[in-house]
Amino acid sequence: MTQLSDRVNQLAESATIAMSAKSRELQLAGKDVISLSLGEPDFNVPDFIKEAGKQAIDDNYSKYMPVPGYLDLRQSISQKFKRDNGLDYAPEQIVVSTGAKQSLINVILCLINPGDEVIIPIPYWVTYFEQVKMAGGIPVTIETSIDDDFKITADQLKGAITEKTKMMIFSNPCNPTGSAYSKEELQSLANVVAEHPNFYVVSDEIYEHINFVGQHQSFAQFSEVYNQTITVNGVSKAFAMTGYRVGYIGAPLEIAKACSKIQGQYTSGTGSISQRATKAAVEADPAEIKFMVEAFHKRRDLVLSLLADIDGVKANVPEGAFYVFPDISSFFGKSFEGREIKTATDLSMYLLDEALVALVTGEAFGDPNCIRISYATSEDVLVEAFKRIKIALDKLN
Repeated sequence: MTQLSDRVNQLAESATIAMSAKSRELQLAGKDVISLSLGEPDFNVPDFIKEAGKQAIDDNYSKYMPVPGYLDLRQSISQKFKRDNGLDYAPEQIVVSTGAKQSLINVILCLINPGDEVIIPIPYWVTYFEQVKMAGGIPVTIETSIDDDFKITADQLKGAITEKTKMMIFSNPCNPTGSAYSKEELQSLANVVAEHPNFYVVSDEIYEHINFVGQHQSFAQFSEVYNQTITVNGVSKAFAMTGYRVGYIGAPLEIAKACSKIQGQYTSGTGSISQRATKAAVEADPAEIKFMVEAFHKRRDLVLSLLADIDGVKANVPEGAFYVFPDISSFFGKSFEGREIKTATDLSMYLLDEALVALVTGEAFGDPNCIRISYATSEDVLVEAFKRIKIALDKLN
């Protein structure tokens, strides 16, 4: 039997990817499964971005590229940070990677030593927890509640910091909840962070443009924590470019150089054609994707109205991204035909089997009382999915 490393044996499989794979298996078996499990926009990449990629092929962008990304792309990202976020990141402070997921692991591997503590608010994107473990770090979680829109407070953050704390990772807007921090809420957290100069914050802002409450707020905007903040972003969500695999960071220069150094040893620069397409995306006026944001906003309202018709489901109002994260704990202890629901995972599997709707258990995100529903699909599909969900849940008693 192959003796795999402790590192891989301790790593959990991504629950979102696992549920997606399970739903595909059922679809291949002829089942009419509706998947609301993946965070992938159902829109196609805008034509002007496609044209930039095609032009790159014609212009023979087929050679090795600089490890941190083409200089002119990093210049464009620098301008994007200034335009959209009010942040001053020089091109030398920017590293382009193969997706925001690689951007995150670059930062973690550059800053976290075994035994270092990393604060992760619950609920969290599944990958944060596992990447910290991969680096030998110790995840330290802070619980939140649906009644507080799943946001941590300054007092909670202050109480979680110890002499071993090195970093906090959070997303804003949040995956899986869709919650978005206001400027005032971020300022209160920044005040705490500023008291600990060796404490870094990774602010994952991949959903910044999918925001229903106005101007997105970046953590690095506060001068007192600018040098302690690594801003992570990318083009997968806002521009529906999931398959292009491009993410990037803006960071203090020393950290950016370290990320480039470590990336140079395992992937080098990300795909040349994808980089040229990304340049067109980040240079574009965000108004170019307003139609997508408006569609997501409309779908959010539809999903909330459909959830309101189901007894026993409690939901708050997400302010961004394309997820709802309802509390379904009222169904725990109920059963149908001898099948008892004890956990959110049980309920997710029950809905997959009984309703043929794929969702993701909240346990994957650190919250055992909730499920994540992605509404990155058409309104017709959402209506049919929630019709099935309601019928299946009504069977439980």
